[in-house]
Amino acid sequence: MKPAHLILLLVMNLLWGAVYSAYKVLGENLPTGAIVTLRFGMAALFLFAAWPWFPGPAPRGRDLLKTCGLGIMLYVLGQRLQVYGNQLGTAGNSAVLIALEPVVTSAVAAIFLHEHIGPRRLAGFALGLLGVGLLNGVWRKDFQWTGLTASLIFVSSFVCEAAYSVAGKTIIARASVMKMLAISLAVGTIANLAIDGSTTITIARALPPKAWALLVAMALLCTAVGYSVWLNEAAARGGRFTT
Repeated sequence: MKPAHLILLLVMNLLWGAVYSAYKVLGENLPTGAIVTLRFGMAALFLFAAWPWFPGPAPRGRDLLKTCGLGIMLYVLGQRLQVYGNQLGTAGNSAVLIALEPVVTSAVAAIFLHEHIGPRRLAGFALGLLGVGLLNGVWRKDFQWTGLTASLIFVSSFVCEAAYSVAGKTIIARASVMKMLAISLAVGTIANLAIDGSTTITIARALPPKAWALLVAMALLCTAVGYSVWLNEAAARGGRFTT
């Protein structure tokens, strides 16, 4: 990986880490579904506005169907699980748990793409589990295993993200990374609106400026720009999504 790309990804990881605190703030005014619908819906609008400048062909045929399915899986099911798990737990706990995501993706890639799981990924997995244990105080006498429910819900969303990463590898080999991202976001948004669009629109009309500022920042920086950086870096490595 080029140093410039590494620095850019580190910056994006800092922004992504702040998302979980932003979810807590937004949760004061918005339910889980509305947060997901608004964040990723606005990201889809940003990307379609930039569509004429995206190089390469859009996904077609089976690739298009897969892109649509992946959009529903990640931007409806996966993100709702992630936001809900974060709301049940703490932002700090979510920030530690996210370190486990590359390992889940690595495991899926190893099963379906026969990629090797190296010692660094295993070490990252161990450190992530250690962090979860420390944050939840598993050594305390009053510790309750049911308190890990929020963490389990949050981690379950990684399966959706891993599927998006691994299945997306075959798509970006034949189509534009950015157009795949835009289409999957749009399809996910349509599905989200079908689920609770009327409720979301009603609540959105009364949102304070602070909430809108957070949503726009997450949609533009953490999603439209951030996901673009992530997917383009994966494409530059020959479609290999795990590090």
